Amino acid sequence: MTTATATATAVPGHTARRLWARSRGVLLGLLLLVIGGLTLAALQSGEQNGRLDPRSVDRTGSRALAQLLTAHGVTSQVVTTAEEAAAAAGPHTTLLVTAPDMLTSDQLSSLHAATAHTPGRTVLLSPGFASLQVFAPGVQAEPQVSNTPRVPGCSLPDARRAGDVLLGGIRYTTSATTADRCYDAGGYPALLRLPAAHKDRDTVLLGSADFLYNYRLAEHGNASLALQLLGAHKHLVWYLPSLSDPSATSQDAQPGLFGLIPSGWRWALLQLTLAAGCAALWRARRLGPLVPERLPVTVPAAETTEGHARLYEQAHARDRASAVLRSATRTRLAPLIGVPPTHAHTPDLLLPAIRTHLAAAPLATTDLNTLLFGPTPADDKALVHLADQLDTLENSIVSHERHAPREHPDR
Repeated sequence: MTTATATATAVPGHTARRLWARSRGVLLGLLLLVIGGLTLAALQSGEQNGRLDPRSVDRTGSRALAQLLTAHGVTSQVVTTAEEAAAAAGPHTTLLVTAPDMLTSDQLSSLHAATAHTPGRTVLLSPGFASLQVFAPGVQAEPQVSNTPRVPGCSLPDARRAGDVLLGGIRYTTSATTADRCYDAGGYPALLRLPAAHKDRDTVLLGSADFLYNYRLAEHGNASLALQLLGAHKHLVWYLPSLSDPSATSQDAQPGLFGLIPSGWRWALLQLTLAAGCAALWRARRLGPLVPERLPVTVPAAETTEGHARLYEQAHARDRASAVLRSATRTRLAPLIGVPPTHAHTPDLLLPAIRTHLAAAPLATTDLNTLLFGPTPADDKALVHLADQLDTLENSIVSHERHAPREHPDR
């Protein structure tokens, strides 16, 4: 076998266009994702600045509540480290922990040890498993619900005087008979008060902090409940946990990346991961568009034919193979018997012309309609037999044309 080597030159412009066509969808998706993230960050940055900070006048700050407490004779002290909070939480003091789940186990233990045996109150906002284990053993956290105005539904005087309050978030369950369960949210309380063994000590768990925000304080009984819970004692320690706290570098316990992601976002992230995996499998199995490519060598037609035949055999594509054989035979026979190429695949014109040329031939009795337009062969043996019959038919027509007498025009 001889092969002729052909020169193949790559066109830089064509290659660049192909790369751009393939990658523009992905680049556009990434651009939209970045723009959406920046937009959301810009929209939420203003609202989250100074969240629950008594010095902040933003929507999610708590300056209005701090001024209300001051007007009722309650002094507030803002602290940002566990050591400051433990030192300031003396007798007859209310300790408010705005983000207890940010604390390490060492921070939680030291804070609990500093307050467990002194009269006062500890208020935890949306505590999770770790903080409940230290401050409220035996209490279980239930899935979050939306914040809506809810009725007290308990005998706690503070809640009964406040009336309806915007509460929800995390719910809590406990088997303690002395606990006050208020503001039922789907069968579980969003406010749980746990009296301690010390008669002047209690712990209050709040499932959500939304009612403490500046823009929510004037709604329903939010201000009344906040004032009574945080103003039970004359001194309030307002603890805003910070990641810059030196004691937060304890071995056990900086929350990991997934620990900082809310539970709802975790499920969304899992669903997006599964969707991305399914999309990747779908795209991997999808046949792309045909791309013309200049071959580096000249391949003989016989090899191409054999290659196609092997592919048809491996795929058991007898329908496609028989259709190709019949179509090629009809195309070659049409000009030999005087049928226009446009009607080579029209049985009503092709078959009568073939019968006329084979009137005296052995193939005259063959069912030409089945041979040229029939069904798919049942097996490979039948396919080979069909190919032999088509070859015989074509040879007969060619032989007839060669030996047919030709009329000569009069001289």
